[in-house]
Amino acid sequence: MPFTIDSARGIFPETLTADSVPATIARFNQLSAEDQLALIWFAYLEMGKTITIAAPGAANMVFAENTLNELKRMSFPEQTQVMCDLANRADTPICRTYAIWSVNIKLGFWYRLGEWMEQGIVAPIPQGYRLSANAAAVLQAIRDLDAGQQITVLRNSVVDMGYDPSKLGSFTKVSEPVAPPKEMAKRTPVTIEGIDNPTILSYMDNLNANDFDALIELFTPDGALQPPFQKPIAGKEAVYRFFREDCQNLKLIPQRGVSEAVEDGYTQIKVTGTVQTPWFGASVGMNMAWRFLLTPENKIFFVAIDLLASPKELLNLVR
Repeated sequence: MPFTIDSARGIFPETLTADSVPATIARFNQLSAEDQLALIWFAYLEMGKTITIAAPGAANMVFAENTLNELKRMSFPEQTQVMCDLANRADTPICRTYAIWSVNIKLGFWYRLGEWMEQGIVAPIPQGYRLSANAAAVLQAIRDLDAGQQITVLRNSVVDMGYDPSKLGSFTKVSEPVAPPKEMAKRTPVTIEGIDNPTILSYMDNLNANDFDALIELFTPDGALQPPFQKPIAGKEAVYRFFREDCQNLKLIPQRGVSEAVEDGYTQIKVTGTVQTPWFGASVGMNMAWRFLLTPENKIFFVAIDLLASPKELLNLVR
């Protein structure tokens, strides 16, 4: 076999990803807990002027309700301490509970806290509070990103809070129910300029339809998927779990692509386009690239998903 997962990661090396996003996240993580919380609040208030955040569905919130109600009963100092504990990744019961939630539950939790802060139910940022110089610099760095990159930074800033899951030992992640696949009659097949490969088209169509059972059958048993700024997820079972827990109700809008034959009958394909998430809907499209490596049997051995550096990267398909 000519490829390993490590070597497959190097296909289409000219793809320019948004390196400013992990750099900004790293700077955020170096801030004090108080500055992290204040920056999230200021950033969401500012983003709310131009980006509409969708309210979480009831299914996303049912697992967080007990924790939210517990927080609601606390005094303001106690609420502030809980949020600081989350930012500090402390070993507390709430931080441990938070650690096992899926991405959407965590986002819904912070959405609800933001609502309650505005309503005065949860401790607000003190009136007249000023960000530290470091936090102000990070906030400016977030302002300088495009909208899709901004929501990626803010998403990751809250997803990574709570107790470290790697220290929990054997645990089961808590996720919202998986939405049923969209009926065939209601699906709209994608078209991709320059690409007619049925595996690539089926990947996009099945993901848009939440048809994860059909989607995972496009992969080899040892296939892998690399989410933006993460290590590859290897093996069909792990990739399938990622789709079910992190990819519900996405809308992929691929635009154009290029296909190249490589050694031993393998094919590498790069597609660029945008992705809309249920949290921000059609108001924000994240500029993405998908880099596929297909086996001679036209199965997916590897796919990397990249958040692009700029909109002009959507046209960067020439080697």
